[in-house]
This record gives sequence, structure tokens and C-alpha cells, in this order.
Amino acid sequence: MATTSPAECQAREKLALLRRQFDEAFASERKQDLEASFVLASAPGRMEIAGNHVDHQGGRVISGAIDERTWGLAAENGLPRIRVVMDGFGTDVIELDDPTWLEPHPVERESSAALVRGMVASYVRAGGTVRGFDAVTTSDVPPGCGLSSSAAFEVMMGALVEGLFGGPASEESASRNGAAENPSVPVELAQAGTPVPLDAVNVALAAVQVEQRYFGKPCGPQDQLASACGGVVTIDFAPEIPQVEALELDTAAYGYATVLIDSRHDHSLHQDEFSAIPADMRMVANMLGVTRLGDTTAEALLDQLAAVRSALGDRRTMRALHYFDEVERVNAQRAALEAGDFSLFLKNVRLSGASSAQFLQNVSLRDPGSETRQPAMVIQSLCAHLLEEKGAWRIHGGGFGGSVLAFVPLGEVDDFVAAMNRLLGYEACQVVAVGGAGVWAVRGL
Repeated sequence: MATTSPAECQAREKLALLRRQFDEAFASERKQDLEASFVLASAPGRMEIAGNHVDHQGGRVISGAIDERTWGLAAENGLPRIRVVMDGFGTDVIELDDPTWLEPHPVERESSAALVRGMVASYVRAGGTVRGFDAVTTSDVPPGCGLSSSAAFEVMMGALVEGLFGGPASEESASRNGAAENPSVPVELAQAGTPVPLDAVNVALAAVQVEQRYFGKPCGPQDQLASACGGVVTIDFAPEIPQVEALELDTAAYGYATVLIDSRHDHSLHQDEFSAIPADMRMVANMLGVTRLGDTTAEALLDQLAAVRSALGDRRTMRALHYFDEVERVNAQRAALEAGDFSLFLKNVRLSGASSAQFLQNVSLRDPGSETRQPAMVIQSLCAHLLEEKGAWRIHGGGFGGSVLAFVPLGEVDDFVAAMNRLLGYEACQVVAVGGAGVWAVRGL
């Protein structure tokens, strides 16, 4: 007798939940003669495995999708408006007869409304045609702790819109790149409806533009690409279209678990500090005659070190040096994994953590009074005390709060989690499975 996979069970439960929520939200407000044809879409959160703050400068990273996902269910409503009800985040409405609806609305900056508007507008600008629709969404990706809940939401919304109205890319081109097969779609759903051909990279890059232009966050493309593509991947941001390659990473096979330790400090509260990092790096790059640090070399920076320090200051200089060393660490970590040398991989994780704290300086807070609260740095200190060189740890994602990533020997996971939770005074640790499915959508449910 065939068993149902966890992914199948999860998808079935989410579809039932979202159908109930959809009926509760919209049953009395839709055109009564409209026959609903539903689209279900889903995208995962992501874990940054290697490469801290290098994607926006043309560097390289290793990143992976996690099992926690964002979900959306939508159907056309026959009305000149889009309504999206988000579990725990209220309702957003876009009036399609508003002549300015395609443009960013400043009042929506740093809100879910900006992401909804931006993803629908991006679809139209790519050549698609939209009509009014209703949607409900829910998410297992916890916000504010560095797992890219916003990227997962953006990518899911992009898939949802393509599922409703057809992709701007042709079915033929989607078939050529393998998207038509949709291997990420749970089998039962693929049989119940029609998998939507998606170009994961295009969906991700559209989401990046939305986060930058509509949401107002100067992010790099790592989060969206990792969410859309799924699995564990290396991403090279040097080309105009980033290159994504699959990479094998089974930490359990090496005897390790992947643990995220939540600082309980929302990193989104420090948008100004986050934004300063790419701005600082760009200033150094511009002084070296290029637009990104990835378009020059560490040697070029060292040749002009005195002038850069004098003109731009030491923090910007150190952040640039972090960039070059971090990219080399990513290259070394990829080579170590391909050679099966997990000890070397872990050594570079520890070096990355130290560089982020000391030179990139995205672990400690710097606003007034911050000397009394350094939650992410405290967690890294505890990791160093509890793990020493048996494991590895580093700030995860943008920093200034969020989560710390740790690789913990399997035989010590229970003791590590218990000790960390006790010392921090709350349930801080989550053992995370890396390598989940990427974005998918199914229509006709």
C-alpha cells in the first residue's frame, strides 16, 4: 500500500485550510454566477548557507530552500479589483480602475501591500494581462528571523498570478527549460489539476525588482533565487542573469544537524543599518572605477587602500575587504563539499562568522543604547562556548538580529538545544531541513 509523503500531506492540509479561509473571506462578495477555478501556489523560505552580503556586489553564495513554505489560493472574481487576505497580516486591495495602480505607492513601502502590487504590476509589464481576483495566503515561514519570508511571499505571488492568467513566457520556452514538468509539484495535486509552467529564475528576478522598487529594500537576488529554484544551489551573481547550479549537501550524512537560533530581535527594525552595507560597498567600488566590488579585485583595493581609507573611512574599507575574502570562502566551501571534506567546510563557516562580526559588522547593533542589547552576538558567543571547534556558527542573512546558523554534531543536538534554550530563556532553536522544493503552482483545482 502506497504511503503519502509529508509534502503531499502538507499540500492537502494547506489546500483545505485555504479553501475554508477563501469561502469565509469572499463567498458573500463575489459574483454569484462566477464559476471559480482555483490556483494553488507555494514557495519556500530559504537558508543562507555560505556567503554573507556578497550577492548585491556580484559575488557567489551557497543557499538552500527549507521545508517551511508560504501558500496562496486564488480565483478570478469578475470585479475590477484584486483582494488578498493574508493570514495574520490583514487585507490588501488594488483597484484596477485606478490609473496609478501599476506604480509604487509610497504609503505602502515596507508593507505586504507593496509586494502584492509590485508582483502583479511586474506581470503586466512583462506582457501579461490581469483581471480582478481574490486570494488568501498563509505561511509557515516565521517573519523577522532571516528565513526570507518576504521573498517566499513575492515568489509565491508571482506563481499565483501566472497560474491565474498564464505566464508571460511561452509554454514552449517553459518546456525547454524543464519547467513544464514541475517536479516540485506534489503528485496528488499534479493529478488533480494542471501544473503551471514556471521559469523560476524569471519569477525570482521580478521579485527582486519589486522588493527594491516597491517595498524599498536594497536587497540582492539571493533570497528570491533560492526560494524559486529550491534544493541547495550555488549562485554566481557576476553575470547579468545569475547562474544557478545544484549542489549536494546532506549534513546528516556528515554527522551534523543544521540549527537556527532565533535572537527574537526582528532584523527588519534595522533597515537603515542593513541598507548601509550595500551602499558602503558601492562607494568603495565606485572609487575603484566600477559599479560593484565583483567587477574589480582585492588587489585593486589594496593598491588604493590609503586613499580609500582617507576618503571613505575604515568601516567601508573593512566591508569591502570582507566581500573579497567571503567570496573566496564560498569558493572554498563549494570545493570542500564536492570533495567530501566537511571539516574544511565547517572551518570556513567559522571564519565567515568571525568576518561578519568583525569586518562586515552586521551582528552587533549600533543605535543609541545598543550596548545593552546584542542578542545575535550573545548567541554567537554561546555557540563558541558550547561547540568550540566541534561545530560551526555564523550570522544568518542580513544580520542585526534575526537568526544565527549553527552546524551541530548529531550526537550533541539535544544537549545543545536544551542548553541554548535554557541560557536564552526561551525556545530559541529550530532544527531545519535544507533542500526543499522550489516554487510551484497548480491551476484548475
